[in-house]
Amino acid sequence: MFFRLFFRVKVIGKENVPKSESVLLCSNHISNLDPPFVGGFAPRPVHYMAKAELFENRLLNWLLPKLGAFPIKRGSSDRQALRTGLGHLKEGHVVGVFPEGTRSKTGELGQGLAGVGFFALRSKAHVVPCAVIGRYRPFSKLTIVYGEPLNFNAVRERKASAEEATEEIMKGIQQLLNTYR
Repeated sequence: MFFRLFFRVKVIGKENVPKSESVLLCSNHISNLDPPFVGGFAPRPVHYMAKAELFENRLLNWLLPKLGAFPIKRGSSDRQALRTGLGHLKEGHVVGVFPEGTRSKTGELGQGLAGVGFFALRSKAHVVPCAVIGRYRPFSKLTIVYGEPLNFNAVRERKASAEEATEEIMKGIQQLLNTYR
């Protein structure tokens, strides 16, 4: 409700997020406000990976876990974060990731990191691309698009690499950006 007071938010495709079963929700990343907007308008609670540095702040260290976030150490293979994410997916939850790993300075979709492909291949989660379109300026229009789940059966069957799986996810996000911009 708070977001709707200050932004003209349009949400498209909420029905594309499965109501039950695990979901890997993959979105572009243009602002620090992406997690509360993408998660706040999703039809189910979303667990996010958040950079470990955020948990160094005492207030955020208390708040973020209550909001479903868990830390990931960037720049390395953080096995604990991978286990936590896979655990949430195994339990049938929604895990939100920003495949680029950091915010885009230009607003254009950057290259995805292999971690998201790892989650897509190692879980049986529905992979749902998501796009945030617009600017986070008060009273401006912002669109959040939840795309149809990607068909990952063929990717899993051919035993694609995590990098190849990530490329498929990035194509899905880019297609949403191209269609709704």
